[in-house]
Amino acid sequence: MFVDAHAHLYDGDPKDIVKSACERNVQKIICASSDVETMKKAVDIANQFEQVFATIGVHPQDADCFDENVIKLIKQLVKNSKVVAIGEIGLDYHFDGPSHDKQKEVFIEQLKLAYELKKPVQIHIRDAMEDALQILEQKKELLRFGGVVHCFGGSKMDAERIMRLGLDFTIGGVCTFKNAKSLQEVVAWLPLEHIMLETDSPYLAPEPVRGSVNSSKNIPYIAEKIAMLKGMTVEQVANQTTENVKRVFNI
Repeated sequence: MFVDAHAHLYDGDPKDIVKSACERNVQKIICASSDVETMKKAVDIANQFEQVFATIGVHPQDADCFDENVIKLIKQLVKNSKVVAIGEIGLDYHFDGPSHDKQKEVFIEQLKLAYELKKPVQIHIRDAMEDALQILEQKKELLRFGGVVHCFGGSKMDAERIMRLGLDFTIGGVCTFKNAKSLQEVVAWLPLEHIMLETDSPYLAPEPVRGSVNSSKNIPYIAEKIAMLKGMTVEQVANQTTENVKRVFNI
């Protein structure tokens, strides 16, 4: 059995996505959110499908929308048993958007929320690794309930710092790309006990379907690449990554 630990199901027909995923033995999907609208959608979709769970949080590129009303909404939605984490939260300096200071402020506030609500975190880091790691190291007491750095693309040294904080990693389709040699080296080195699989659908479709709209049904391609990189069987990768999801997200 496979689990897609990070997907966005509100950009397509969830029924078709879940059905096609199950046909490829992807039996559980965690639907991530990024703002008020997608938080509500993720929880609604999770309520419709036994196989789907939700995360709720404000993406760094939406940090300007974070206020007391959003905090109240998160505290309300987290009461739903299908909500398994606070996310995706973090820092993203790739695009113009909220200031770096605003992103940092909102990131820290949501780390505090996760601690208060006793939930793991689902962390997004893009072109901001050092700032994000400094915050996580300074606020490590807020990581008591664990979490993951999603779509990890950092170095071995970054990964070592993240593991020291008790966090894990979700690895997606980028690891299958021909030009992703440095990431492939890190994945080959990472202990499988710290890895989960993700699509980040509808983005970042893996080889051999790169360039298409991504979907949870593509998780086996990512598992196959990780198995090859680590000299393991796909079954070993499937079993351990599924256990890792169960451990961190309690599903």
